Amino acid sequence: MTSSNATTMRSSNDLERAAQRPNFPTSFQPNIAEEVLIQRVQNGEIEAFYELVRPYERGVFLAALSLVKNEADAEEVAQEAMLKGFKGLARFRGEAKFSTWLIQIAINEAKMKLRRDRRHLYESLEEGPRGDDGDYMPKDYADWREIPSEALEQKELRVALTKALKSLPEKYRSVLVLRDVQQLSIAETSEALGISEANVKTRLSRARLQMRDALAPGLTGSWLKGK
Repeated sequence: MTSSNATTMRSSNDLERAAQRPNFPTSFQPNIAEEVLIQRVQNGEIEAFYELVRPYERGVFLAALSLVKNEADAEEVAQEAMLKGFKGLARFRGEAKFSTWLIQIAINEAKMKLRRDRRHLYESLEEGPRGDDGDYMPKDYADWREIPSEALEQKELRVALTKALKSLPEKYRSVLVLRDVQQLSIAETSEALGISEANVKTRLSRARLQMRDALAPGLTGSWLKGK
Protein backbone atom coordinates (compact mmCIF):
# COMPACT_ATOMS: atom_id res chain seq x y z
CA MET A 1 0.00 0.00 0.00
CA THR A 2 1.37 3.40 -0.95
CA SER A 3 1.76 6.21 1.58
CA SER A 4 -0.93 8.23 -0.23
CA ASN A 5 -3.41 5.33 -0.17
CA ALA A 6 -2.67 4.67 3.48
CA THR A 7 -3.30 8.32 4.35
CA THR A 8 -6.57 8.36 2.39
CA MET A 9 -7.76 5.14 4.03
CA ARG A 10 -6.81 6.42 7.47
CA SER A 11 -8.67 9.70 7.08
CA SER A 12 -11.75 8.04 5.57
CA ASN A 13 -11.90 5.45 8.33
CA ASP A 14 -11.47 8.11 11.00
CA LEU A 15 -14.31 10.15 9.56
CA GLU A 16 -16.53 7.11 9.10
CA ARG A 17 -16.11 6.13 12.74
CA ALA A 18 -17.15 9.57 13.94
CA ALA A 19 -20.85 8.70 14.06
CA GLN A 20 -20.24 5.68 16.25
CA ARG A 21 -18.30 7.61 18.89
CA PRO A 22 -20.00 8.59 22.17
CA ASN A 23 -20.02 12.25 23.04
CA PHE A 24 -18.25 12.48 26.38
CA PRO A 25 -17.27 15.90 27.76
CA THR A 26 -13.69 16.22 28.95
CA SER A 27 -12.06 18.45 31.52
CA PHE A 28 -8.51 19.67 31.88
CA GLN A 29 -6.48 17.53 34.25
CA PRO A 30 -2.67 17.67 34.34
CA ASN A 31 -0.95 14.62 32.89
CA ILE A 32 2.11 14.00 35.04
CA ALA A 33 3.90 11.77 32.52
CA GLU A 34 3.23 14.35 29.81
CA GLU A 35 4.54 17.15 32.01
CA VAL A 36 7.76 15.19 32.51
CA LEU A 37 8.17 14.75 28.75
CA ILE A 38 7.55 18.45 28.15
CA GLN A 39 10.16 19.31 30.76
CA ARG A 40 12.65 16.94 29.15
CA VAL A 41 12.14 18.56 25.74
CA GLN A 42 12.45 22.02 27.24
CA ASN A 43 15.72 20.88 28.82
CA GLY A 44 17.11 19.91 25.43
CA GLU A 45 16.15 16.24 25.00
CA ILE A 46 14.96 16.42 21.40
CA GLU A 47 14.16 12.70 21.24
CA ALA A 48 11.53 13.10 23.96
CA PHE A 49 9.45 15.28 21.64
CA TYR A 50 8.58 12.33 19.41
CA GLU A 51 7.31 10.40 22.41
CA LEU A 52 5.36 13.46 23.54
CA VAL A 53 3.49 14.06 20.27
CA ARG A 54 2.98 10.45 19.13
CA PRO A 55 -0.46 10.10 20.80
CA TYR A 56 -1.67 13.28 19.06
CA GLU A 57 -0.46 12.74 15.49
CA ARG A 58 -3.85 11.49 14.32
CA GLY A 59 -5.69 14.29 16.10
CA VAL A 60 -3.48 16.97 14.57
CA PHE A 61 -3.94 15.42 11.12
CA LEU A 62 -7.74 15.36 11.51
CA ALA A 63 -7.81 18.94 12.74
CA ALA A 64 -5.91 20.00 9.63
CA LEU A 65 -8.09 17.83 7.40
CA SER A 66 -11.24 19.44 8.80
CA LEU A 67 -10.10 22.68 7.15
CA VAL A 68 -8.12 21.81 4.03
CA LYS A 69 -10.10 18.64 3.12
CA ASN A 70 -7.14 17.33 1.11
CA GLU A 71 -5.11 14.51 2.65
CA ALA A 72 -1.78 15.62 1.17
CA ASP A 73 -2.30 19.21 2.33
CA ALA A 74 -3.41 17.96 5.75
CA GLU A 75 -0.21 15.94 6.10
CA GLU A 76 1.82 19.00 5.15
CA VAL A 77 -0.04 21.17 7.65
CA ALA A 78 0.31 18.53 10.38
CA GLN A 79 4.06 18.30 9.85
CA GLU A 80 4.42 22.06 9.95
CA ALA A 81 2.31 22.20 13.11
CA MET A 82 4.53 19.60 14.76
CA LEU A 83 7.62 21.58 13.81
CA LYS A 84 6.17 24.80 15.18
CA GLY A 85 5.06 22.96 18.29
CA PHE A 86 8.61 21.80 18.86
CA LYS A 87 10.06 25.26 18.29
CA GLY A 88 7.44 26.90 20.49
CA LEU A 89 7.44 24.39 23.34
CA ALA A 90 9.69 26.62 25.42
CA ARG A 91 6.74 29.05 25.64
CA PHE A 92 4.22 26.37 26.67
CA ARG A 93 3.13 27.03 30.26
CA GLY A 94 0.59 24.25 30.77
CA GLU A 95 -2.40 26.56 31.13
CA ALA A 96 -4.35 24.27 28.79
CA LYS A 97 -3.96 20.70 27.60
CA PHE A 98 -0.89 20.13 25.46
CA SER A 99 -3.11 18.40 22.88
CA THR A 100 -5.40 21.45 22.66
CA TRP A 101 -2.40 23.74 22.27
CA LEU A 102 -1.01 21.54 19.48
CA ILE A 103 -4.35 21.31 17.68
CA GLN A 104 -4.69 25.09 17.85
CA ILE A 105 -1.32 25.39 16.08
CA ALA A 106 -2.53 22.97 13.39
CA ILE A 107 -5.74 24.95 12.86
CA ASN A 108 -3.80 28.20 12.53
CA GLU A 109 -1.40 26.56 10.07
CA ALA A 110 -4.31 25.25 8.00
CA LYS A 111 -5.91 28.70 7.88
CA MET A 112 -2.63 30.27 6.79
CA LYS A 113 -2.24 27.67 4.06
CA LEU A 114 -5.72 28.40 2.76
CA ARG A 115 -4.91 32.10 2.64
CA ARG A 116 -1.62 31.42 0.87
CA ASP A 117 -3.15 29.14 -1.71
CA ARG A 118 -5.99 31.60 -2.41
CA ARG A 119 -8.32 28.91 -3.53
CA HIS A 120 -11.79 27.86 -2.69
CA LEU A 121 -11.62 24.41 -1.09
CA TYR A 122 -15.10 24.12 0.29
CA GLU A 123 -18.14 22.81 -1.51
CA SER A 124 -21.52 24.09 -0.40
CA LEU A 125 -24.28 21.77 0.60
CA GLU A 126 -27.02 21.42 -1.98
CA GLU A 127 -29.43 24.32 -1.83
CA GLY A 128 -31.70 23.82 1.14
CA PRO A 129 -34.32 25.78 3.03
CA ARG A 130 -33.03 28.98 4.63
CA GLY A 131 -34.23 31.06 7.52
CA ASP A 132 -34.83 34.78 7.45
CA ASP A 133 -31.18 35.42 8.32
CA GLY A 134 -29.88 33.06 5.64
CA ASP A 135 -28.89 30.31 8.06
CA TYR A 136 -29.43 26.69 7.13
CA MET A 137 -32.76 25.32 8.35
CA PRO A 138 -32.55 21.54 8.80
CA LYS A 139 -35.37 19.09 8.32
CA ASP A 140 -37.31 17.96 11.35
CA TYR A 141 -34.74 15.40 12.48
CA ALA A 142 -32.64 14.77 15.55
CA ASP A 143 -28.90 15.21 15.01
CA TRP A 144 -26.61 12.86 13.08
CA ARG A 145 -25.37 10.92 16.14
CA GLU A 146 -28.77 9.23 16.54
CA ILE A 147 -28.32 7.18 13.37
CA PRO A 148 -28.36 3.53 14.51
CA SER A 149 -25.01 1.74 14.46
CA GLU A 150 -26.41 -1.09 12.35
CA ALA A 151 -27.25 1.43 9.63
CA LEU A 152 -23.71 2.82 9.72
CA GLU A 153 -22.36 -0.67 9.08
CA GLN A 154 -23.73 -0.43 5.55
CA LYS A 155 -20.94 0.48 3.16
CA GLU A 156 -22.98 3.04 1.24
CA LEU A 157 -23.80 4.91 4.43
CA ARG A 158 -20.17 4.93 5.55
CA VAL A 159 -19.30 6.47 2.20
CA ALA A 160 -22.16 8.94 2.61
CA LEU A 161 -20.89 9.89 6.07
CA THR A 162 -17.44 10.71 4.73
CA LYS A 163 -18.95 12.72 1.89
CA ALA A 164 -21.30 14.56 4.25
CA LEU A 165 -18.45 15.52 6.58
CA LYS A 166 -16.38 16.84 3.71
CA SER A 167 -19.31 18.83 2.33
CA LEU A 168 -19.93 20.79 5.53
CA PRO A 169 -18.93 24.47 5.44
CA GLU A 170 -15.58 24.95 7.19
CA LYS A 171 -16.95 26.77 10.24
CA TYR A 172 -19.28 23.86 10.98
CA ARG A 173 -16.96 21.04 9.98
CA SER A 174 -14.06 22.20 12.16
CA VAL A 175 -16.30 22.42 15.24
CA LEU A 176 -17.83 19.01 14.57
CA VAL A 177 -14.47 17.30 14.06
CA LEU A 178 -12.97 18.77 17.23
CA ARG A 179 -16.03 18.11 19.40
CA ASP A 180 -17.44 14.82 18.08
CA VAL A 181 -14.40 13.15 16.50
CA GLN A 182 -11.62 14.49 18.73
CA GLN A 183 -13.99 14.64 21.72
CA LEU A 184 -12.65 17.96 22.95
CA SER A 185 -14.85 19.73 25.45
CA ILE A 186 -16.84 22.82 24.49
CA ALA A 187 -14.28 24.98 26.31
CA GLU A 188 -11.34 23.29 24.57
CA THR A 189 -13.00 23.59 21.17
CA SER A 190 -13.65 27.27 21.87
CA GLU A 191 -10.00 27.80 22.77
CA ALA A 192 -8.67 25.88 19.77
CA LEU A 193 -10.83 27.79 17.28
CA GLY A 194 -10.67 31.18 18.98
CA ILE A 195 -14.45 31.59 19.16
CA SER A 196 -16.85 31.87 22.08
CA GLU A 197 -18.38 28.82 23.73
CA ALA A 198 -21.80 30.07 22.64
CA ASN A 199 -20.64 30.07 19.02
CA VAL A 200 -19.23 26.57 19.44
CA LYS A 201 -22.60 25.32 20.67
CA THR A 202 -24.51 27.06 17.89
CA ARG A 203 -22.22 25.83 15.12
CA LEU A 204 -22.08 22.34 16.58
CA SER A 205 -25.86 22.08 16.70
CA ARG A 206 -26.19 23.21 13.08
CA ALA A 207 -23.36 20.94 11.96
CA ARG A 208 -24.95 17.90 13.57
CA LEU A 209 -28.31 18.69 12.01
CA GLN A 210 -26.80 19.25 8.57
CA MET A 211 -25.04 15.90 8.90
CA ARG A 212 -28.33 14.31 9.85
CA ASP A 213 -30.08 15.99 6.94
CA ALA A 214 -27.41 14.79 4.51
CA LEU A 215 -27.41 11.21 5.80
CA ALA A 216 -31.12 10.61 6.42
CA PRO A 217 -32.03 9.86 2.76
CA GLY A 218 -29.76 6.80 2.93
CA LEU A 219 -31.52 5.30 5.92
CA THR A 220 -34.21 2.67 5.64
CA GLY A 221 -37.78 3.86 5.48
CA SER A 222 -38.76 1.67 8.44
CA TRP A 223 -36.19 3.35 10.71
CA LEU A 224 -37.29 6.84 9.66
CA LYS A 225 -40.93 5.96 10.34
CA GLY A 226 -39.92 4.67 13.74
CA LYS A 227 -38.37 8.05 14.60
